[in-house]
Amino acid sequence: MSGLDLLPRILVVDDEPVVRSGIAQVLSGQNLEVRTAADGSQALEMMAAAPPEVVLLDIKMPDLDGIGVLKIIRQEYPASQVIMITGHPDVEGAVECMKLGAVDYLVKPFRIDELESLVRKALDLFKRGPASAPSPLEEPAEQGIASIIGSSPVMQKVFAKIRRAAPSDSTVLLTGESGTGKELVARAIHDLSPRAHREFVPVDCSALVETLLESELFGHVKGSFTGAHQTKHGLFELANHGTFFFDEITNLSLNIQAKLLRVIQEREFMRVGSQKRTKLDIRIIASCNRDLTESIKDGSFREDLYYRLSVIPIHLPPLRERTGDIPLLAEYFLKKYSQKTNRQAKGISNRALKMLCAYSWPGNVRELEHTIERMIILEDGDTILPEHLPSFISQRRGEFQVFSDEEHSLEELEKRYIQFILRRTKGKRQEAARILGINRKTLGQRIKKYNLRVNW
Repeated sequence: MSGLDLLPRILVVDDEPVVRSGIAQVLSGQNLEVRTAADGSQALEMMAAAPPEVVLLDIKMPDLDGIGVLKIIRQEYPASQVIMITGHPDVEGAVECMKLGAVDYLVKPFRIDELESLVRKALDLFKRGPASAPSPLEEPAEQGIASIIGSSPVMQKVFAKIRRAAPSDSTVLLTGESGTGKELVARAIHDLSPRAHREFVPVDCSALVETLLESELFGHVKGSFTGAHQTKHGLFELANHGTFFFDEITNLSLNIQAKLLRVIQEREFMRVGSQKRTKLDIRIIASCNRDLTESIKDGSFREDLYYRLSVIPIHLPPLRERTGDIPLLAEYFLKKYSQKTNRQAKGISNRALKMLCAYSWPGNVRELEHTIERMIILEDGDTILPEHLPSFISQRRGEFQVFSDEEHSLEELEKRYIQFILRRTKGKRQEAARILGINRKTLGQRIKKYNLRVNW
């Protein structure tokens, strides 16, 4: 057996000769055996003869495309690790490939150190063997995540996505209304990841003004601005080798967004007032409670950053869409705050529970938790009864009633109904207009006419 036979085998599959030769030239200098294929059929023929440890696979190819080749590789060569190669417009295709079992993806044009880093990561996964992770083509068994309460079908889908996202280093974008548990999901992804023994660093993007936020994130050198009396390490350095969580990322200014994009692309940053670049190895998770596509349209959020963040998108449903989980959540919070306050609360009566389930919970899980906590502290008795519930729940009439004893003009009913829909959609005009069956311009006219509230 020759020395060459002992080298790890890398197969580069791309229909562009310059990409194939460029990658081969870089990796050949890393003590690797590199072979190239111009299309999917040729690649599968070469793999049949000698399966490689790592495959770098272009998504867009004539005849058999990268996704088709990936599916075959995952079925016939499960030990081989696959890195997808994509252009910027094909990021959504790359996300689909991650779901099918690709290790990660490279966006053209990519940096040499980024290529080398991903290949090292793939080789490390190969050494661990296919038993280290479930087959990506198989749906994981339905089960929960220890830190998150829920058994409804929509939450089972969330749990499945958490488990699939956790082993990779790809960025995750968590969306959902306030109070749905986005930070809990971010922590669960971290705890199930190879970085679990490292730091999880959350930052509330709405809590600090821009000048302070930049210093908090990147750190600063002594004398870089008024009040910088000594050099300070930033949160990025604290999170190095761990996970960084941007909570409510839509609150970042365009200036900070541009710098964050650079951090994600180059995996390095500079302290405020410094010219020295610091290497960074972090996994980034972001969250938002607004529709980012709307923020892109109004110019408050960068489209290129959106694509970088939403490699793995996970949407958390509002509590009103998972009412079957309310009894579980209520019981959990009841036990939690009974122990905290040394109360002997035994349970919730059926009538009280039905009222809890009938309420729409605009504040979602967080509102339910605070409601249970308040009742445990303020109410007597060992069982929560209907009379213990807050009046906005126990004496609640329908959020919108078309018929009542009062007489209203058609205009007044229109005003009330539009306000009701705006409240239910958290002020999202596109969604509200769709439900109302009118266009956004007409909705805007009605909002102005009736002086309606749009911020929730």
